[in-house]
Amino acid sequence: MRVAANQGREWVFEADIRDCFGTIGHDALTAQLERRVADRSMLKLIRAWLRMGVLEGGVTSPTGAGTPQGSPISPLLANIALHVLDEAWQERGGRLGTLVRYCDDFVVLSPTRQRAEQARELAAEVLGELGMRLHPEKSGIVCLTRGGQGFEFLGFHHRKMESWKWRGKFYLQRWPSVRALGVLRDKIRAATSRSRTERSVAAVVADLNPVLRGWTGYFRNGHSSRKFNAVDRYLHERLAIFASRKHGLKGRNWATRYNGEWLTRLGVFRLSGNVHWVTAHASR
Repeated sequence: MRVAANQGREWVFEADIRDCFGTIGHDALTAQLERRVADRSMLKLIRAWLRMGVLEGGVTSPTGAGTPQGSPISPLLANIALHVLDEAWQERGGRLGTLVRYCDDFVVLSPTRQRAEQARELAAEVLGELGMRLHPEKSGIVCLTRGGQGFEFLGFHHRKMESWKWRGKFYLQRWPSVRALGVLRDKIRAATSRSRTERSVAAVVADLNPVLRGWTGYFRNGHSSRKFNAVDRYLHERLAIFASRKHGLKGRNWATRYNGEWLTRLGVFRLSGNVHWVTAHASR
């Protein structure tokens, strides 16, 4: 994706499928399965699974679309159905732009707005054959030129930034999106809330560290250092205020009362320093 953007494909069609798992057509899905699966008993089992229906008010209603909600096989079935989109791009969409897809999330990077519009039309056509529709409010086209706009994909915000080394040249970079940061901040806030001061600070840290490690492991590949520093500052503040409330201390001089050495003694996982830098100007 970075290569395509840095080589001039700066018009991005962001796609959002409305209720993807709930609208997959059963006939279209089984037709895809039959292309590869020869075991009739397995196909029969999957059809029965799809026809289980929806339980509402103690009554099961049959459905002609959608995969079982919460089922571990649903992402696999969705991926099988959406493979039709990959094939359509190989046959007809190559000149329109580069398709990047992860299950039901995908974007297309095109060299012109006209081709991005054509990519949207092709995607809508293929999805329609599967019984799916693009979300009109959440799907759109943005222009990356000189960092004018950015887009969200798989939890990252992607935007072109000017090179510090070559002025006037812009390259695609990525960092955690506002939504992803908000989810993490909410977890930190909940763990350090006023209502939980009966717990020890060490217990709170023990709960938060696995969350912080997992979040860091996902977002460390990119250009996330500033966001990581901001999370560390926020976590420091929340833990210090939590400790102050727990011990009945007043005032907001948390930074001096509970400094970096205090965090180190607690064994708080720090995000800073864990970024795996990606070359910003990748062009091939």
